[in-house]
Amino acid sequence: MRDKVAALLFCGLLFLPIAAEAEMAFFSIAEKSAVMYDAPSLKADKLYVADRYLPVEVVVDVEDWAKVRDSSGSLAWIEKKFLNQQRYVIVTVPLANVHRLADANSELLFQAEENMVMEWLESDAPGWVKVRHIDGQTGYVKVTQVWGS
Repeated sequence: MRDKVAALLFCGLLFLPIAAEAEMAFFSIAEKSAVMYDAPSLKADKLYVADRYLPVEVVVDVEDWAKVRDSSGSLAWIEKKFLNQQRYVIVTVPLANVHRLADANSELLFQAEENMVMEWLESDAPGWVKVRHIDGQTGYVKVTQVWGS
């Protein structure tokens, strides 16, 4: 039994560097709309059309294509030319509270409805993300209320 445990631990240590190197990266959709495919080919089946600014997480990078995950966990392929390094987050709760400071007791500036996309500005305060609403107003939202940070 001890040998099996040791073998499992050894195998786990072998894969640790791979997991560390496979750091995921967040991007956004750069165009007004971009087709998402089920494989890295224009001949593959079209799954859906993603709107501009939708945040996505790149999980696989292959030549001119990226396999991405969206806030629902769905995976799809997109041509990399349709990705933008400018980051956005999407609200994943019915109403997200956006505060003046990274503190739940600070002034509530506004509430953002589920599926609203806001520009990601920084994640310097633990548990909070600084965001900018489309109208230009900036504030802090809890990371548990958005996806893409």
